[in-house]
Amino acid sequence: MYADALQSVALAVAQVRSVDLVLARVVHGLAAQPDVALARLWLIAPGDICDVCPMRAECPERTRCLHLAASAGGSREDPEEEWSRLDGAFRRFPLGVRKVGQVGATGEPVLLQSLGGQAGWLVRGEWARREDIQSFAAQPLVFRGDVLGVLAVFSRRALGAQEFSWLRSFADHAAVALANARAFEEVARLRGQLELERDYLREEVKDALAFGELVGRSAALQRVLQQLQPVAATTASVLILGESGVGKELIARALHEQSPRRERPLIRVNCASIPRELFESEFFGHVKGAFTGALRDRAGRFQAAEGGTLFLDEVGEIPLELQGKLLRVLQEGTFERVGDDVTRKVDVRIVAATNRNLKAEVAAGRFREDLYYRLSVFPIEVPPLRERAEDIPLLAEHLLQRVSARLKVAPPRLSQAHVQALQRYDWPGNVRELENVLERAVILSRGGKLRLEGALPETTRPEAPPERKAPAPSTMSFLNETQWRQREKENLQAALAAAGGKVYGPGGAAELLGIAPTTLASRLKALGIKVR
Repeated sequence: MYADALQSVALAVAQVRSVDLVLARVVHGLAAQPDVALARLWLIAPGDICDVCPMRAECPERTRCLHLAASAGGSREDPEEEWSRLDGAFRRFPLGVRKVGQVGATGEPVLLQSLGGQAGWLVRGEWARREDIQSFAAQPLVFRGDVLGVLAVFSRRALGAQEFSWLRSFADHAAVALANARAFEEVARLRGQLELERDYLREEVKDALAFGELVGRSAALQRVLQQLQPVAATTASVLILGESGVGKELIARALHEQSPRRERPLIRVNCASIPRELFESEFFGHVKGAFTGALRDRAGRFQAAEGGTLFLDEVGEIPLELQGKLLRVLQEGTFERVGDDVTRKVDVRIVAATNRNLKAEVAAGRFREDLYYRLSVFPIEVPPLRERAEDIPLLAEHLLQRVSARLKVAPPRLSQAHVQALQRYDWPGNVRELENVLERAVILSRGGKLRLEGALPETTRPEAPPERKAPAPSTMSFLNETQWRQREKENLQAALAAAGGKVYGPGGAAELLGIAPTTLASRLKALGIKVR
């Protein structure tokens, strides 16, 4: 081996940004030198084949070992013999075991200038004699004080101290090139991850605040928010239950934002919108050519959510035959892309949501029981809007601002009469329907006074009283706003007195007045009436 030749190889290696290319150029560059029979490079990595490793009995620990990562050379006796394989008997070396393992464990190089007196050390002595192997040299790959691996050379002529020194320098160059290539690959991986997150988040951005922020002060909503705090700090799976349109996604976002994973992405999957044939590809990704139309590699939603939260919306819509595939990745934390045999690990927190009764679905055989228990470690039920009517004024005001900004008009004023009209409705479509009604009302208002007529469903309007002859103008009377509010206040106070101060339940003021308890509570608050 000559210094100039090794220097040119080192320069070529330094320009490479791929770990595999660095390793290949190192061993092929060495194998191309005069009288080098075989060059090999092992890297320290976690133990992976301990149960079948030929050196299992010699291994002092089964956590890390030297993995054969690159090999190059040629036989004089049989030019067809393959020496670049990485799956032979020496594909793993336990740290501290034999010469290669000792170099990896201690970071100290080894030079055997003459193998004649080392026949006992050579496991394949016949091979060495047949190939006329005279010397063996091994140098550690050291970067910033850490041993990355071992570089070894089998030579057909005796190696001197100067050549051993050149090999040391070459090993140092190789270690730096390897560390740089690993850094470049990590940067590329992170860039790819960020681009993947960007693409997915762009899809979500327009729906990110579909119902606005979590708005409301009702006791029902506060109970939900109180449940978020203890579970947010954990990695437990959460199942959010509630009718369509109640804002389950907002609860999932609030959970993510309060968790330690807030700096990583929240990726949403609408399980109801994924065709059966694309389920695996959407969740786990695919490689180019895996199926018709797979024109390039594509990462799935699990990979996009790495380190963050995966929100499975409408999880009850996943077909039964596909639920097992989802269960496997939840249990094992591993998956394979479609058309790929590489198993990937993933660290993802699962939050699922559904408007179905999953217990009933399990009983009916339409949802796997083991998947249900995996998802519902911590269930949270979001109350429908009709059970928190006192939140309607705040919600309506907030949504009016959003709708008006979207339509580029001045937000109309929301009066007490409007609030009462909104509170009289049951809202089967919940917050989504409320936003829909308000948007329709803003459009009808055309920048003027808010018009709920024609926007609210007909069922919200009180039935018209029987037609009566209008009294003569001289006998008509009316109340102004102040008088009306005073009369309403007196009426509510009278109902409370008749009910003994009781608002809810049988015989309560709400029952006496024929209105919902939540509606009565809202009116009492608006009129400043305190209940003892």
